[in-house]
Amino acid sequence: MKMRHDRKIIYLVGFLFSIPIALASYINSSFLEVYINKNYIGIIYIIASIMTILGLLKMPTILTRFGNRLTILLSCSLIFLSLLLLAFGKSVFVVVPAFILYFASISFIVTSLDIFIEDFSKNSAIGTLRGFYLMIINFAWIVAQIISGSVINKSSFSGIYLLGASFIVLVGIIFIFFLHDFKDPEYKKVSILKTIKSFSNNKHISKIYLSNLILQFFYAWMIIYTPIYLHEYIGFGWDEIGIIFGIMLLPFVILDFPLGKFSDKIGEKKMLLFGFLIIALSVLIIPFIKESSFWLWALTLFATRIGAATIEIMNESYFFKVITEKNADEISFFRNASPVAYVIAPLVAIPILFFIPSFEYLFFVLGAILLVGFFIALRLKDVR
Repeated sequence: MKMRHDRKIIYLVGFLFSIPIALASYINSSFLEVYINKNYIGIIYIIASIMTILGLLKMPTILTRFGNRLTILLSCSLIFLSLLLLAFGKSVFVVVPAFILYFASISFIVTSLDIFIEDFSKNSAIGTLRGFYLMIINFAWIVAQIISGSVINKSSFSGIYLLGASFIVLVGIIFIFFLHDFKDPEYKKVSILKTIKSFSNNKHISKIYLSNLILQFFYAWMIIYTPIYLHEYIGFGWDEIGIIFGIMLLPFVILDFPLGKFSDKIGEKKMLLFGFLIIALSVLIIPFIKESSFWLWALTLFATRIGAATIEIMNESYFFKVITEKNADEISFFRNASPVAYVIAPLVAIPILFFIPSFEYLFFVLGAILLVGFFIALRLKDVR
């Protein structure tokens, strides 16, 4: 009963924490464009991602010194400060460092929440619990996208960041008053070279890491460039984009929990193959859509997220079947896939934007990379 109660607290935290992240994710690139040429926005993401990677490499040391609960509280303080600076900062010299601080601090909380969930999921069906947790998080993303357009119209980008800061305060309050009796496991301190060697030598986690890296590459690419494409090239307003993104994210809420349960019964490989095939084909359709048809765009992006939701829960289920909460290095390295993707994606996209003037070619490249994920999944073996 105690473990079930603690899981509910983490589910609530996951929901509240995801609201500000979701509110800002799809407008960050457009916000930065106010201060920086859009061709150089990717460079800011690269710098922020490198800082995130360096921070996550120190995660086991930080957890050992401060504990998981205090680490989250400190990260909440950094995110709150950075959101205030993003809301009120009027200079590139304030906004860019604030964005980098915000971006890097997010991954600390994500990794810490992973450790809580893993600890509170002992002797439970991993796929089912991970699926339920992801369903709650992605429901928050849908809520955030639906309201984001109206917030921007009423108060510009500043309102988004201020609203996000208020949710971070709620997350901090929960950790101040709850989970005092959480006992941190003995976090294993392993060098980054040994962690990389462990990943490369373990055929299970090396392939699922590559699968996760490609999915995170998809997220990074779409988050940075899709809002700009829809707003500047297709001609949608922010209120329409918010609703389109809300519809787009529905598969995560609909599919995460049932697919998590399904993976506990049949394994992950077949569903990964299905997910990569759907996501690649639907992304390759995007460059051929020239008109600003609300429902055509909503349904196309909805299809991409059917694939993404399937891949996401299969990656999570597979990885946490072979890793425990004590393996902070491995969890941090797995979560490093997101900032690594935010380094790789702009490095691939920036030359394309400079040498090929047509923005839609970005999606042809993305579709080809997603097909690589399909062939990686073909070589995967299910873990029972």
